[in-house]
Amino acid sequence: RGEEIADPGTEQLIDYSGHDDGATGGHEDDHDHEGVLGRFYRRIAVPVLSGRRNSIRLLIGTGVATVVVLGLFATKGVTVKLLPFDNKSELQIVVDLPEGSSLEATDRMLWEVAQRIADVPELTHIQGYVGTSMPFNFNGLVRHYYLRERPEMGDLQINLKPKDERDRASHDIALEVRERLKDLPRPDGTVIKVVEVPPGPPVLSTLLAEIYGPDADTRRETAGKVRDVFEKVGFVVDVDDSWGRPADRVRLDIDQDNLEFHGVEEQAVYDTITTLLGGVTVGYSHRGMGSDPVEIAIRLPKSGLAVNERLLSTPVPGKNGVVELGDVVHISTERASYPVYRRDGHFAEMVMAELAGAYEAPIYGMFAVEDAMEEVDWGPDGPPVIAYHGQPEDESITTLLWDGEWEITYITFRDMGAAFAVAILAIYLLVVGQFGSFKVPLVILVPVPLTLIGIMIGHWMFSAPFTATSMIGFIALAGIIVRNSILLVDFIRHRYTPDRPLRDILIEAGAIRFKPIFLTAAAAMIGAAFILADPIFQGLAISMVFGLASSTALTLLVIPAIYVVLRDDGKEMTAK
Repeated sequence: RGEEIADPGTEQLIDYSGHDDGATGGHEDDHDHEGVLGRFYRRIAVPVLSGRRNSIRLLIGTGVATVVVLGLFATKGVTVKLLPFDNKSELQIVVDLPEGSSLEATDRMLWEVAQRIADVPELTHIQGYVGTSMPFNFNGLVRHYYLRERPEMGDLQINLKPKDERDRASHDIALEVRERLKDLPRPDGTVIKVVEVPPGPPVLSTLLAEIYGPDADTRRETAGKVRDVFEKVGFVVDVDDSWGRPADRVRLDIDQDNLEFHGVEEQAVYDTITTLLGGVTVGYSHRGMGSDPVEIAIRLPKSGLAVNERLLSTPVPGKNGVVELGDVVHISTERASYPVYRRDGHFAEMVMAELAGAYEAPIYGMFAVEDAMEEVDWGPDGPPVIAYHGQPEDESITTLLWDGEWEITYITFRDMGAAFAVAILAIYLLVVGQFGSFKVPLVILVPVPLTLIGIMIGHWMFSAPFTATSMIGFIALAGIIVRNSILLVDFIRHRYTPDRPLRDILIEAGAIRFKPIFLTAAAAMIGAAFILADPIFQGLAISMVFGLASSTALTLLVIPAIYVVLRDDGKEMTAK
């Protein structure tokens, strides 16, 4: 087949081989066999590959374009998000009144919320749940909505028209509902949240700050300042915290002096209070067809459970006769204790919020909050330490750990990035084994980053965030683009003969291979174009369509330009 010749001190990029059966023929001025696409490629490639200077300009321009489009991340022309909002047929409104509020107050608040949004055109039904949890959905499974069984808690299930009967997506409807409820009068301390069914893994809250510290007071003080910062950021909405506002509670203290004076046993006082406030079970009835017995209990009605003169006049037996309960106890009112939260055994306070408006990905809310935190007076200990992954080992220092959707976003993109690196390494080793060179695979892999030019421009044109599905499309393109590069490089190596100018070989290789490469890319682009309108997989479609377009066009120019820059033989081009 001929002898392979390598330049001294360099690895071989060109296979100097002769070919039989007219393998080198067909490179005369008549290029009709290349077809319309081949002639179109020649008109574009000949000026670009006519010399090293033009080739260098092309490579520099391509590199600059790649860096510039990545700048869309910095300028927020293209935002980053785990998954975009899906178009669901339901919404949920969660109402939390101050702790200790009555069931009737919660019912009135839910009724006012329902009246405020009743005329939303896409709305069909509203279901209210007061003091109990609604049948929890995919979102409520992780947010623990099935545990909502207190009088101050209420839920509204908002049912929407089917997707094909409305023009707006559920996320746009949720934005309108949130705007309508913004100025709704409510008791101080009431939190109203508009909750959407997530398109992916549900989290406790989209924007979640966990505060760790040496003691409960320090944690709550820091978390309170963080909550104030949350409320100052315009696109951070539905702000809430984990400790809330403890309600007032009534405390009954036994007066030991009066207890001894009246000769009353302490256990008798306990039994009387337990019977009055909790009731006493005296037995069970097995009548009827029910499988479970019916409890028979003696207890006061709910209307009689208030601690007043009537309750305190309850008789208590003593050694010297019967005395009233109010003679041996003191009544006082105090603030109830705060709830205690732990995560994986570590004490923590949480500040939660959603995002709506300018940006809806947690990373932008995190950065906005961190910028606003610089203007807060944190006292002598300074601001909390910011952590983005993993619980702090030293809890003697106040630490803010970002969690929520950010944690899933971080893990997802980290793991997919690692998988992409492994895939590139595997492709590199495969091509090394095929071509017997360590440099040729590098040339073949050069077009992979070129997909970013089209991907970023496509996301910018569609105003779509770069999501996990976009990343999947970028990874999937690597195999397609490497295939095109291998076709082109292999053709160049086998087409080369020392008696012909290298530039002619490069132009001929591109013109002949342009048709199969173009048709392969066009077929994949047409298939991906049908999911451009899907709210979840739009990122995948944009990556496939626009990434293929840019990389296919540039691969056929960049790889020949690299050959011209590194291996140009100085012979004038005869191709036209």
